[in-house]
Amino acid sequence: MKTTIGRLLEEKADEYPDKDAVVFEGRRISYKELNEEADRLAHFLMSRGVGKGDKVAIWLTNLPEWIVAWFAIPKIGAVVVPTDPWYKSSEIEYMFGDSDTKAVITTERSGKYRFLNILEEVAPKLDELDTIVLLEGESDKIDTISYQEAIDKGEGWEENEEYLARKDDLDPDDVTFILYTSGTTGKPKGVMLTHYQIVKNAHDQGEILHTSDEDKLVIPVPFSHCFGNVMSITLTVVFGGTMLPLLEFHPKKALELVEEEKATMIHGVPTMFIRELELAKQGDYDTSSLRTGIMAGSSCPVETMKSVINDLGCNVSITYGLTEASPGVTMTRFDDSIEDRVETVGRVMPDQEIKVVDDDGNEVPHGETGELMVKGYNVMVGYYKKPEATAETIEDGWLHSGDLAIMDERGYVRIVGRKKDMVIVGGFNVYPREIEEYLIEHPEIQEVAVVGVPDEDLGEVVAAAVVPTQDSELSAQDVVDSLYGKVASAKVPRYVVVDFDIPVSGRGKVQKFKLREMLAEKVEKGELEKMVPTEVKKKMKK
Repeated sequence: MKTTIGRLLEEKADEYPDKDAVVFEGRRISYKELNEEADRLAHFLMSRGVGKGDKVAIWLTNLPEWIVAWFAIPKIGAVVVPTDPWYKSSEIEYMFGDSDTKAVITTERSGKYRFLNILEEVAPKLDELDTIVLLEGESDKIDTISYQEAIDKGEGWEENEEYLARKDDLDPDDVTFILYTSGTTGKPKGVMLTHYQIVKNAHDQGEILHTSDEDKLVIPVPFSHCFGNVMSITLTVVFGGTMLPLLEFHPKKALELVEEEKATMIHGVPTMFIRELELAKQGDYDTSSLRTGIMAGSSCPVETMKSVINDLGCNVSITYGLTEASPGVTMTRFDDSIEDRVETVGRVMPDQEIKVVDDDGNEVPHGETGELMVKGYNVMVGYYKKPEATAETIEDGWLHSGDLAIMDERGYVRIVGRKKDMVIVGGFNVYPREIEEYLIEHPEIQEVAVVGVPDEDLGEVVAAAVVPTQDSELSAQDVVDSLYGKVASAKVPRYVVVDFDIPVSGRGKVQKFKLREMLAEKVEKGELEKMVPTEVKKKMKK
C-alpha cells in the first residue's frame, strides 16, 4: 500500500464509483461523490495559497465533511491537523499557533461545542491562520467563507494544470499528519506521520480483521483521534467498505444503526461497548449482522470482552497502539484462544518489532515487566519543531511507548501499567501535568498533584490533591469550577481533596503511586464526594 491518502480515495472511486462510501443521517455519499467533493475542496485550498507542507486543521465533530477534508488536504501535499471538538480557547490558541496552522475547516457550532466563538477570540492572535471555512454560520468579527462557497469555487479542478501537477508531485513518505498528544511534561507535542505510515497501518489492521468491500463500519469514536481517522476512516476506504459515522456516541443510536444498515463491524473503547451491552439487554436490537470490530483506547475488562463476543455476537479484536506508532502495534487475531483474546493485546503486527526493556534499555526475560518499545515503518517521523523531545522518545529507531508490559515466550503482550502518568478517561488521554499547570496558576493554590483513580463508568477519572495558600477558604467545588470551561471536560477533576498531605520522597518528589493508592482507597470507601461543576448542576436542575 505504498500510496498517498489522496490517491487511495481516487483508486477506490475508480473501483467502486457508485458504492456507498458514507451513510450519515439519511445522506448517502458514493465513492465518486466523496472524491469529487474532496478534489473541489483541495482545489479551493490551493487557490487560497495553501502550499505543500502547509497545515490545515479539521475542527469538527464526526460529520461527512470531516471525511472529505481528511482526503482533500493530502491531495495538495498539505498536512492535516486533527483537532478535538472539545478543546477550549487556550488549547486551540496553543495548537494552531505551534503547528503554524494556515487554514481550518470548522463550523459555527455542533451540539454543545461553540467553535466560532472560540475562533473569534483566538484567530486575531494567530499570524499564520488566514482561511476559515465554515459549514454553517458567519462572523462579523473575523473573515470566513462558507463551506458550500469553497466547494463551488473548487469547480474546474480537472482542467487546472497546476492543481493536477501538485497532485502528481507527492511522495507517500511525505508528512501529511500532525496530531497533538499531550506529554507528562510541558505542552502537547505534534506527532508527525506520513501517508505511507497511515495507509499501511490501516491496511494491516484491516487484513487482520479480514475486512472487505462488503463491510459496513459503525464509527462512534472521534475522527480527531487515530482510532477514528486511521483505524476507521482510512481502514474502511482501503478495502472499499462503507463508513457509518455517529455524530457523537450514544448506545441507542449505535445499536439502531447496526440494525438499520446491517452493519458488519463496530469500533469503540470499552466504555462504549459496556453501554451498548447494557442497552442490548433491555431492548430488542438485531445485531446478527455484526462480524467484528476493534476495541481499543484503554484496558478492557475480561468480562466485557467475553460479553461482546458472546452476547453482542461481535468477534472483536483488541488493538494496542499509540499515536507515535501510526498507531497500531499489536492485535489479537481470530484464531487466538479466548484467554489470549481477553487477557492480552495480542501479538505484534506485520513489519514491526517489539521488545520489553528495563530502565537501562536492556531486554527483560519473558514474563517480566518493563517498558514496551517498537521499531518499524510505523515509528513517527518525530514531534513537530521538537527535536529534543523526539530524540528522547526514539533511540536507534526504537520508539519508547511509555507503557509497562509483559511479553510471554510466544510474543503475546499484556499491558500492566503506564510509565508515564497518563489517565485514560473513557478512552480520552488526559495528562496530569497539564492539569497541574492550570491549577497552580490559581491564586489560592500552593501545591497540587493530579492522578487517575478507578471509575466504574469511564475506567478512570481525574483526582486532584490540593494544598491551599495560608488563610485560604478554597473548597473542592472552587477547584472544579476554576477549570470548568477552560479545558476539555475529561480533564476536570471528579474528585478533589483540599489541604491534603501529599506524599513525597526524601528528595521532595511527589510519590504519585502512593497518592493514587490513597485517593483510590478513599473513593472506594465512599469518603470522597464525586464532584460536578456548578454550571453543570444548574443545567441539570432545569
